[in-house]
Amino acid sequence: MAIDHGHTRGGTADRRHRLPAGLRAPLEARTWRELLYFLLGLPVAVTAFAFAVTMTSLGAGLLITFLGVPVLAAALAGARGLGALERARARALLRLDVADPEPVRPRSKDGRGGAMAWVGALLKSGTSWRHLLYALVYFPWALFAFVVSVVLWSVGWSLFLYPAYEWVFPEFVGGSGLQLYGDADGYAVYLDGPVKTVLTCAVGLVLVLVTPWVLRGMAQVDRLLVSGLLGPSRLAARVWELEEDRGVVVDTAAADLRRIERDLHDGAQARLVALAMDLGLAKEKLLEDPEAAAKMVDEAHGEVKLALQELRDLARGIHPAILTDRGLDAALSALAARCTVPVSTEVDLAERPAPAIEGIAYFTVSELLQNISKHSGARTARVDVWRSADRLMLQVWDDGQGGASTAAGSGLAGLAERLGSVDGLLVADSPAGGPTAVTAELPWRGPME
Repeated sequence: MAIDHGHTRGGTADRRHRLPAGLRAPLEARTWRELLYFLLGLPVAVTAFAFAVTMTSLGAGLLITFLGVPVLAAALAGARGLGALERARARALLRLDVADPEPVRPRSKDGRGGAMAWVGALLKSGTSWRHLLYALVYFPWALFAFVVSVVLWSVGWSLFLYPAYEWVFPEFVGGSGLQLYGDADGYAVYLDGPVKTVLTCAVGLVLVLVTPWVLRGMAQVDRLLVSGLLGPSRLAARVWELEEDRGVVVDTAAADLRRIERDLHDGAQARLVALAMDLGLAKEKLLEDPEAAAKMVDEAHGEVKLALQELRDLARGIHPAILTDRGLDAALSALAARCTVPVSTEVDLAERPAPAIEGIAYFTVSELLQNISKHSGARTARVDVWRSADRLMLQVWDDGQGGASTAAGSGLAGLAERLGSVDGLLVADSPAGGPTAVTAELPWRGPME
């Protein structure tokens, strides 16, 4: 049933779009939304321009007094309010989703907010000045777009619907027709009746078909104005991104410290405590029962080996020595040898990436191979690592049952967040039934280098 319904919907869509785009455009919802955007733009632009010019001029004129600065701050605050309105209007009519810019954060010298701190923050905010600039430059453009859209739309449809006017109001549109003057001998041609109607409709049809594309071109200018002047600055967006990444890094480091503490407490530490107790008992029995003491020392020796192995595994989990000494090729080969699934590795790197990136790549492959061992049911796997421009690329492939996902709540979501904290990317291609290919992309030198 699902396939039949999908086919029906697809067939309907095909029939709906069988008409060429040029003929569909005048009746599409997008065209009407953009026309409404331009019609509403002029009153908004007039109001914003009047407010910006009045408040800016008044504030500049009052700078010789203490009132000038607050008035300029009020102008900037009003411009930011206009920006919120324009982002909402662009979102609704142009389908342009522009993120809100960074908020004003007033702080006085003593760390507290206040009226003067708010005024100072507004005046120092580049985003606020960009909003004010938008209020000034948008007016001439909105006037131009309004005139062009109204003239093209009204003239085009009026000419195209000329036969309807001629039929409803014959006394107004009838008459002598269209007169075309000829040469100097006085030759003239009069067009009336069907010829005049056809020519008028043809011109109107051309304008009706051209108008939507003119509107779309002008709408692109509006999109650039809104996104360039009313959105967050690239620097601010980058700062926000780094703040989020810092939070992810801090959370990851805290989780790693908790894991190391738990492994030490539950593993090597408990084993060493038991070892100390066994050696203490062996020391007491050394004179009374040498054979029992020797047996206890032998058991303690085995515990020492196990504790050393656990400490080596723990140290390898922090940063493996083979990675530091010999690089990714040898370290990933060692990882593949410990995997329960046969894994082939191929590392094509002429030089080594930054140590931090190298470590992240190692632990990414380690976690992916652990997932293969535990969940995939695969028979074979493959690890490929190569460099593409200034990016380190790695892919882990297996022929297991598939179904892996980087969606929130999945096992790969946390790994994707860790890679994102260093401007990396994780993509999983894992259809049900397999195979699975997880591709990771990392900067070659790290985001801060």
